Amino acid sequence: MKFTLSWLKEHLETDATLDQIVEKLTMIGLEVEDVDDKAALKPFVIAKVLTAEQHPDADRLRVLSVDTGDGKPVQVVCGAPNAQAGLIGAFAAPGTYVPGIDVTLSVGKIRGVESHGMMCSERELEISDEHNGIIDLPKDAPVGTSFATWAKLDDPVIEIGLTPNRPDCTSVFGIARDLAAAGLGTLKNAAIPAVAGKGACPVDVIIEAPDLCPGFGLRLVRGVKNGPSPKWMQQRLKAIGLRPINALVDITNYVTFDRGRPLHVFDAAKVKGDLTIRRARDGETVLALDEREYRLTPEICVIADGNGVESIAGIMGGEHSGCDENTTDVLVESALWDPMNVARTGRDLGIITDARYRFERGVDPEMMVPGLELATQLVLDLCGGEPSELRVVGYQGYEPRGISFPVAEVKRLTGLEVSGAESRGILERLGFAAKGEGDVLEVSIPSWRPDVDGKADLVEEVMRIHGVNEIAPAPLPSHGAVNGQILTTLQNRTRSARRALAVRGMMEAVTWSFIDEKQAKLFGGGDPMLKLSNPIAASMSDMRPSLLPGLIAAGQRNAARGFADVALFEVSGIYENDRYEGQRRVAGGIRRGTAKMEGAGRHWRGNSPAVDVFDAKADALAALEAAGAPADKLQVVAGGPEWYHPGRSGTIRLGPKIVLATFGEIHPRTLEALDADGPVCGFEVFIDAIPEPKAKATRTKPRLDLSPFQLVRRDFAFVVNKGVEAVSIERAAAAADKKLITAVRVFDIFEGASLGEDKKSVAIEVAIQPRDKTLTDEELEALAGRVVENVGKQTGGVLRG
Repeated sequence: MKFTLSWLKEHLETDATLDQIVEKLTMIGLEVEDVDDKAALKPFVIAKVLTAEQHPDADRLRVLSVDTGDGKPVQVVCGAPNAQAGLIGAFAAPGTYVPGIDVTLSVGKIRGVESHGMMCSERELEISDEHNGIIDLPKDAPVGTSFATWAKLDDPVIEIGLTPNRPDCTSVFGIARDLAAAGLGTLKNAAIPAVAGKGACPVDVIIEAPDLCPGFGLRLVRGVKNGPSPKWMQQRLKAIGLRPINALVDITNYVTFDRGRPLHVFDAAKVKGDLTIRRARDGETVLALDEREYRLTPEICVIADGNGVESIAGIMGGEHSGCDENTTDVLVESALWDPMNVARTGRDLGIITDARYRFERGVDPEMMVPGLELATQLVLDLCGGEPSELRVVGYQGYEPRGISFPVAEVKRLTGLEVSGAESRGILERLGFAAKGEGDVLEVSIPSWRPDVDGKADLVEEVMRIHGVNEIAPAPLPSHGAVNGQILTTLQNRTRSARRALAVRGMMEAVTWSFIDEKQAKLFGGGDPMLKLSNPIAASMSDMRPSLLPGLIAAGQRNAARGFADVALFEVSGIYENDRYEGQRRVAGGIRRGTAKMEGAGRHWRGNSPAVDVFDAKADALAALEAAGAPADKLQVVAGGPEWYHPGRSGTIRLGPKIVLATFGEIHPRTLEALDADGPVCGFEVFIDAIPEPKAKATRTKPRLDLSPFQLVRRDFAFVVNKGVEAVSIERAAAAADKKLITAVRVFDIFEGASLGEDKKSVAIEVAIQPRDKTLTDEELEALAGRVVENVGKQTGGVLRG
């Protein structure tokens, strides 16, 4: 919301300075975002051209002698076609910054002739776009005085940021009312007089949608003479960023900002028959004042006549019935519109206007008729004419809401000591009617405050006017002890998994929670209960059952832009059904191309190998370990969901039933369905499936001592069937002696004709850590025998010769 200082003082009688006004506005909740005090225009002075001689070396330049008011004429070289003796304009001396050309002037030579300043055009002062000549002022303009002051261009412009709950301050008058209530002056609250009309308004109003239009006011003014609005009005509109159009349109814009009452004017000669307020018919169109055609739906409220739709209610008028220089009879409209309908219509059509801004927040219903009277008087003053009587349809009047307000609530909610008398005085200055002298006031809410709904709202009003700065700062109380855990276990695990994946060189991505139905079915989804009733796009129709579709698509987009080797992860939610327990927290990721942990792309040693199932497995295990999964109890089994390659995928479980993660290379068929190419591997870790840690520590104390005895490593190679998993050999070997054997690792796999058909050799390294004594050769041989025996029993493996 923008306004000028002089405009504010038209409604507020005050001696406060600009700085005091700005500070008070922020203190009462109307935060000042910007102040333009027009300082750039202060150096320009009114000057008179004494002589204008032809430049000796340029046909289009003149050498001027300029009187700036100090009795010492200065020489200026000027190329304006209207530069001539006797002209009075705006002069900029050397050292002056000219905003329109972004230049700070200095003494210079133009074609060999010195120039000590500049005579300026309107565009160079950013007054308008006019630049065909220098400013030509009236003959009585006082030479030597400030041009900005004389032209009233030094009026500071204040911009405040309004929260959506303050529709009363979408007007200069409303802002003045708040400042007056805060003690910064006296509100000039003169009533708006009614305009006497002659004869009934010949245009009737029919409201077919009373739920969308609670009231409608209309008046005809005959014999107007439309033209430019007066300079004072144009200056105020320009100052707040509006472009003056003509007197009739400028009046509606002026009243919109002055009183927060949006209006519209119709050229009566272009209106056919009576006006009807109705819902638009499906497929109807209207050419609006922004010269764009809009297709309407039955949810949109319109003003129509015999020609069809003439205006989109509460948002923008139609081009057909707009007023121009030929308008002689004008219909002035002031109406009330349903805020929710205006907001939805503006959003659906993509139209943002000053009228919509106010109507969707809620305008003062009691200002409907006075606003029309004020606009009528301005039309008569600026354009002449003869008004008809006022026609008001549908408006039932405002019934004030009442709130019982215990004044002690101010102390309870804010800590401020405000007496009942002061609370009542503040509310009354803001326009609330308050009755009662005791501890409870009966407060009546004014028509311009639809945001006030309860006791807490009244406390806020008292607090902001009394002074938020009066609230004494107080430190938060200390509990005298270390606080307990704030984040939940799931939140902590989410953060840990995110850090672990980032450390592994993966970049975090944020993808849509909605995917296409075909993609959802491809990844095990497609539940009708997860289909969106109002999707934002056809390709986002279902809640995602997996993070992988979005990550694969993101990787493909990067590849299309030259970044083929990417590693992306996301920790977010997936959806298995429409119930709360069907929402799962998952850490998922993909690697594409050669984006391995150790680096990717071309290298002097040769190109890096492509990503594979083992990269995805390592990522999944890292995320699980970071999230607190018991790493020593995890089981990795071959095979995963069908979107992975069947021979290059796996599942990480905790026991036979708890699935903690899946990983693998993405199946080529899956990539083709996603319109992506590979190679791509991925994983998903189900963080919420990790069991909760024990609430209390067990009695077993952790072993802190290190064994003083030498670690022994023994290698074994077993010949097994090709279908035997390496992990089963590791488990069998580790079970031979859980106290002495601390680790088992596969380090070689060999297949060949010498082993026999469908056979393979798996070599493992067994780490043996004595703790009580150094093992003898006999003890080591006995342990090795148990390892061979266990592997043979559980996997059918035979020690390779």
